Amino acid sequence: MTRRFPAILAAGALLLSACSTAVAAPTVRDQSNDVPFTGCDEVACTGVINGAEYEIVMPDQWNGTLLIYSHGYRPAEPFPPAFNPVTTNAEPVPGWDDGNTEVGDALLEKGYAIAGSAYASNGWAVEDGVRAGEEIYDFFSTQIGMPNRVYVWGDSLGGLITQTLAERHPEWVDGAAPLCGVVAGVVPNIGLAFDAAYGVQQLLVPDMQIVEFGSYAEALAAWEKSASLLIESAQAQDTDAIAKMLTIAAIVDAPSQTGSQDGASLVSSVTGTVESLLTALAYGTVGRYDIEQRFGGNVSGNEATDYASRISEEEAAGIDAIGGEGAAARNAAVLDNGPRTAPDAAAQAKALEVGGNPSGAVQVPTITMHTKSDPLVIVENESFFKDRYDARVAAGEVKGGLVQLYTVPPPEYSPEEGAPYGAGHCNFTPQSRLAVIGLLDAWVRDGVYPGQAAVAEAMGAKSGYNAIYAPGPWPDPLAVVLP
Repeated sequence: MTRRFPAILAAGALLLSACSTAVAAPTVRDQSNDVPFTGCDEVACTGVINGAEYEIVMPDQWNGTLLIYSHGYRPAEPFPPAFNPVTTNAEPVPGWDDGNTEVGDALLEKGYAIAGSAYASNGWAVEDGVRAGEEIYDFFSTQIGMPNRVYVWGDSLGGLITQTLAERHPEWVDGAAPLCGVVAGVVPNIGLAFDAAYGVQQLLVPDMQIVEFGSYAEALAAWEKSASLLIESAQAQDTDAIAKMLTIAAIVDAPSQTGSQDGASLVSSVTGTVESLLTALAYGTVGRYDIEQRFGGNVSGNEATDYASRISEEEAAGIDAIGGEGAAARNAAVLDNGPRTAPDAAAQAKALEVGGNPSGAVQVPTITMHTKSDPLVIVENESFFKDRYDARVAAGEVKGGLVQLYTVPPPEYSPEEGAPYGAGHCNFTPQSRLAVIGLLDAWVRDGVYPGQAAVAEAMGAKSGYNAIYAPGPWPDPLAVVLP
């Protein structure tokens, strides 16, 4: 089974979204770029704090700014569709653990201190990730030096941890950069994963289990069975099954464009859709098992979901073109008339409390960045977060500003070369990542708001800048409510 999936999986621009509220000038602090510190020859810059590995790397000359990086989701067990080995190591910047030190080296050269921690557990470990960020800050500030500024940043689940840290600790967090972040939070995102699994169950695999898994093996078996059918149906060019897959993709906004598939042809579009659905199903099965165990039950359901309303006229036309006239309406009717599932109230409450549920009450300058076509953490996470932010602005609960950036892939690229940016999960160029930190630093240190011209210059011509892209709304309007 594990040998088959890599085969099928293998088979530009940024938008500035200006904040709608004035932002206070930065607090005046020491602007020195040569701040004394205790070096790693005297303090252990690698080690373990309360079960979580950490790593700190200091520049030769410190500019007084500490960057705390939170890594993305790491499964507790080998996770489909890639089934990579489980890791628990610290990562002070993205790519560092894989030997890609380009971003880290550039930040060190600019005088930043870089730090990162693993978490005490793997899986949906937001609570552990927040604690790890707090503890590495405490360690650094007491053992190495008191920073003049602290920026928190992170990828994917680490983006959710980043925003949670920033909302929780404005007394020491000065700026935040959630990248490709799950900033809609745990319940809306696992809710979409549930919708994908429900769609597969109702339209393609009637006996598929989708909630209350008793073990990792049980959840994995559900994924393998459904994944096999999706792949085999696509390979057999089963138009009825493909139309059903497109229906499922429509209700969860799963992109047909991925890191390996440009979606420029029907074959590429269907292959990309299958890849996106396999990813969603991984979180709807194996990921759901971890979340159910962590929070004590099912955290999401579909009691009031109107699936037909999520399918646009354009999507319906594409489904009908493959499955025959009325295919989209027939498939939607099956979903809307199928059995409904209610969440466990206590489990959902716990997930909202400690599993990551950003309020949108941004307290510090914040820059987010997302790829347009992300099959794992859909770009509409940013729309969800912006809606909450706007509501908090209206309520007078915002003290920081929000700038949202998006990378858009080129229209065509081969599966072998892959998208250079803009498609795939967290697929950013090194320059884009460095640009975000540079823009954030200028905003915090000097009060220079990252306007469109500054963004364009920082990102460069080969990062996919496009000033007109904006994601659509979150697929489930019922989810976008304030906690």
